[in-house]
Amino acid sequence: MDISIRKEQEKDYRRVEEITREAFSYPGRIERGGIGCPYEHWMVHALWERDGILELSLVAETDHKIVGHIICSKAEVRTPDDVIPVLNFGPLSVLPSYQGKGVGKALIKSMICKATELGFGAILFFGRPEYYPQFGFREASAWGITDSDGYNYPAFMGMELVPGYLSCAKGGKYYESDIYDDSLNRDKVKAYDRLFLGKTL
Repeated sequence: MDISIRKEQEKDYRRVEEITREAFSYPGRIERGGIGCPYEHWMVHALWERDGILELSLVAETDHKIVGHIICSKAEVRTPDDVIPVLNFGPLSVLPSYQGKGVGKALIKSMICKATELGFGAILFFGRPEYYPQFGFREASAWGITDSDGYNYPAFMGMELVPGYLSCAKGGKYYESDIYDDSLNRDKVKAYDRLFLGKTL
């Protein structure tokens, strides 16, 4: 299957939201989210308006149709002496019928390459520890960084895009956009999801 990656355009926005909603609408995901609907499509919508990095909002196409999307956002590591800007990424969305066919991998590899070209120093994020190390990600504890609550665990991972960029981050805590905080945004998510009622999941 031929997969092409390009920068997202404004005309793609609605389709990207639909793809993201469908990608995260499986029952177990909705139940764990606790709000009765997926919320990643709202995250994408909100990131376009605040904290998202549009140069790193990419779509995957095959057969001239969009089948996947990835977006990066602003984040930071706060140490007692400094604030170190880093990238966060997600959601990463692939239509269910195209999952397992290399679309997600193509998006991640393109994102890393583009972020490096743009001069970003590092990526930190929360994801599946059994999946992301194949791209070069490792546990954030390797740099002595914790999440905002002071914890480390395998799902908290990172990658330096500039060698040594996180060398001064030891003891720092990671903070991502509050857009990712479901507990703060549940009412907004529910209201936004109503715009998609009647759409096939």
